[in-house]
Amino acid sequence: MIAILMILFAYLLGSISSAILISKLFRLPDPRTEGSNNPGATNVYRLGGKLPATLVLVFDILKGTIPVWSAYFLKLDPISLGLIAIAACLGHIYPVFFGFKGGKAVATAFGALLPIGLSLGGLLIATWLMIVWLTGYSSLAAIITVVLAPLFTWFIKPLYTVPVIMLACLIVFRHRANIVRLIKGTEPKVKQKKTKD
Repeated sequence: MIAILMILFAYLLGSISSAILISKLFRLPDPRTEGSNNPGATNVYRLGGKLPATLVLVFDILKGTIPVWSAYFLKLDPISLGLIAIAACLGHIYPVFFGFKGGKAVATAFGALLPIGLSLGGLLIATWLMIVWLTGYSSLAAIITVVLAPLFTWFIKPLYTVPVIMLACLIVFRHRANIVRLIKGTEPKVKQKKTKD
C-alpha cells in the first residue's frame, strides 16, 4: 500500500513542469513550442540563458530525488524504488497538469539515481559533461550516460542494478526521435537553436 501511494506521489510531483512554470515567470517563450520543443533545462537554456535553466535543472532533479529518497527511508524494496523512479519520470514525460506533454526526464532520472550514492552521481555528471564537451550534443550525452548508468550501479551498489536498467530503458525509449536526428545529422547542439523541419 505504501509503495502504491509513493508511486502516485512520484507521478504527481513529476507532473509539475518546472520548465513551463519558470519560462512563464521569466517571460520566456513556451519551451513546448520554441527551440527544440522540449520542456527541459537544455531548451530553457537555449531560450533564456543560465539562470532559468539552472532553476529548471534543480527542480527537475528534486522531482526524482524526493520520492525515491523518501521510499528508501521507508525501507521499500529495490523494485519498488525502481517503479517509484519510473513514476516520477513518467510524470515529467506525461504530466497530468500540462496536457500529458512533457520533456525527456533526464534530470528527473538523474535525481532518482542520486539516493544510490554520490559516487554514482559524480560518475554520471562526469560522463555527461565529457560527452557534451566532445560532441556538443546534450541528447547524445544523456543517452550514453543513461546506458552506462546500470554498469556504474553494478560496481557501486549491485542490488539496484535491475531498477536502474528499468529506468535506463525508459529514458532511451524517450530519446528515440533524438537518436534518429543524430543519425541524420539534424540534431541541434546545446548552443544551437533548432530550425523548423
